[in-house]
Amino acid sequence: MKPFKVLCIGGSDTSSGAGIQADLKAVSACGCWGLTVITAVTAQNTNGVSGFHPVPAIFVGKQLDAVLSDIGADAIKTGMLPTEEIIRIVTNIIIKYRIKKLIVDPVMVAKGGKVLMNRKARIALMKELLPLAFAVTPNIPEAEVLSKMKIKSIDDMKKAAVKIQALGVSNVLIKGGHLSGSRKIDVTDVLYDGCFYEFSSERINARNTHGTGCTYASSVAAGIAKGFGIVDAALRSKIMVIAAIKEAALLGKGYASVNVFGDNILTK
Repeated sequence: MKPFKVLCIGGSDTSSGAGIQADLKAVSACGCWGLTVITAVTAQNTNGVSGFHPVPAIFVGKQLDAVLSDIGADAIKTGMLPTEEIIRIVTNIIIKYRIKKLIVDPVMVAKGGKVLMNRKARIALMKELLPLAFAVTPNIPEAEVLSKMKIKSIDDMKKAAVKIQALGVSNVLIKGGHLSGSRKIDVTDVLYDGCFYEFSSERINARNTHGTGCTYASSVAAGIAKGFGIVDAALRSKIMVIAAIKEAALLGKGYASVNVFGDNILTK
């Protein structure tokens, strides 16, 4: 058996709700083999991130070379990339191995508000990594940073998506969960590949969302690895995330963690 392989690059979450741990669960639930490169270790629980320690960039590169020189990857997903040096190493190795199926989840701030990417890293991500990406999956605050505009409506999401695509990325998938002020009963995500697509669902308990971004992006990467187009991959990921929120694991006193191994139609 030769499985589809998805390489997940990101930070480790001690609660296993987000980060690399969530990536692996999502990729496995989609029927792919998850590979990992750790960019940071974090101290976090359901209440938030109390601290993190970046892995030296040179060792991030060593991990990437070890995996790609032997095993390879059908798609790569990036999550937490905390420093400019790490982003540059990741970028150089993606170029070296001619990776085309790159999904970038621009993790900038943790659920509890902890900043996970410094200013220089944000600039490097926009100028160096995004032009190599097949797709980027920002939430509303991240899309505001990338597009340099405020987003208060679905029309704003579409305008931002066009601006973000102009950075060089082929497909932009903006998640609409943070539009709670104007969208109280539903959540609409916007995909732009030159045309616009909207994926809407009911709004579910906002306390059950730890790991949604990681799960969404990793399942998109799994879909792309298996040969789905971006529209189908995004739709399947939306379905998975909805089910995972409904089946969220109540682990601690804060946010519940999404659970892709609950009642998820994509695992059957």
